[in-house]
Amino acid sequence: MTPQAPGSRNPGIESPQSTQGPGTQGPGTQAGTQGPGSRALIMARIRHALADVPRAETPDAVPVERTYHRVHGDRTPAETADLLAENLADYRAIVHRTDAPSLPALIARLLADRGATSVAVPPGLPDSWLSAVPDAVRRVPDTAELTPHDLDAVSSVVTACAVAIAETGTVVLDAAPDQGRRRITLVPDHHICVIRVPDQVVGSVPEGLERLDPARPLTWISGPSATSDIELDRVEGVHGPRTLEVILTGPPAGPETAGQSR
Repeated sequence: MTPQAPGSRNPGIESPQSTQGPGTQGPGTQAGTQGPGSRALIMARIRHALADVPRAETPDAVPVERTYHRVHGDRTPAETADLLAENLADYRAIVHRTDAPSLPALIARLLADRGATSVAVPPGLPDSWLSAVPDAVRRVPDTAELTPHDLDAVSSVVTACAVAIAETGTVVLDAAPDQGRRRITLVPDHHICVIRVPDQVVGSVPEGLERLDPARPLTWISGPSATSDIELDRVEGVHGPRTLEVILTGPPAGPETAGQSR
């Protein structure tokens, strides 16, 4: 088989006659381009792939066979919560466990340990969650007037979540009233996220997706914000909180903390 030269067209796909578009000078004239314009070539491939699809057909008209496992393994709700805690800790989140009556005291302690002087508060956060936090810690309501500069001066944020996925150690926020807008969980350096166990914990991504509305602004969080450069040097807090503390609240299920002690 003779290899094709870079930029040559694939068999059976006609190369468009014109590849010019806004801001271009014609095919092959811009730096880094070879042969036909990339956009035109991609669109030609899409048209070729969809040539036999009736125009009136919608995505829902053709059933998709989903033969993959919805969840891996057979776990009890307690075991699913244990797996979530283990994977969250593996992603360097700090995981705590408590029951509902002890939740306000735990949140107050975590804010005090952090030295927080202010906390961002979603409009629908249960009042009881911050009832043990001293009045000296300023509450910053999540309003449209808050700017990134304002939020950068906020010590911490406390939110609920939409769903938590055990197999991937992922917390999903959907901007519901008890979670607030996405910006309040991206700018402050310390995020405390409360997960109700077992109601908000699922085993797998397919199970999690079934609970989510794709039209809502979804934020998927697996541990604190982190990135690595080409040398694989990990830096945390680049595009989100440097510290993520997750509280699993519900029936007592083991030690107060999992994975990382505090």
